[in-house]
Amino acid sequence: MGKRHIVSIRATVPGMDDGIRAFIRKVIRTALEAEGVTFPCEVNVLLTSDEGIREINREQRDIDAPTDVLSFPMFDLTPGELPIPETDADPETGCVPLGDMVISMERVAAQAKEYGHSNRRELSYLVTHSILHLLGYDHMDEGPEKERMRTREEEILSKLGQTRDKA
Repeated sequence: MGKRHIVSIRATVPGMDDGIRAFIRKVIRTALEAEGVTFPCEVNVLLTSDEGIREINREQRDIDAPTDVLSFPMFDLTPGELPIPETDADPETGCVPLGDMVISMERVAAQAKEYGHSNRRELSYLVTHSILHLLGYDHMDEGPEKERMRTREEEILSKLGQTRDKA
């Protein structure tokens, strides 16, 4: 791949240093590679608080509650289907804009504690989860689509060395 992905990371919470940003970029690159994305893409990431994500959730989805991650895909894809770089790439950047993700860093910490693993593992899970949403995966039903998404998440997290701790 000649050109690199563009991953813009903005934070409205303190403590989001270069190490966290580099880790998020690595997770995104790994997830895209695992899904067969061989062309340069653009992804926008917002790291915020519970209140910040609650406001976005209310404005965009009419749900007045915080959540862990929100995904706003640019394309209406199905799993395994990819955008077409020749027609979908931004002419200025040459990258295909996949969409936006918003992550509550408060939820990252709370869920990591709840599930008994590190904040890094929880963050990698939420970033992977969001990338799969941007690529058309869904988990709203309790059937095969949810299972397919969960399987892909675990495969990608395994590549990152971020598997679930077995208690």
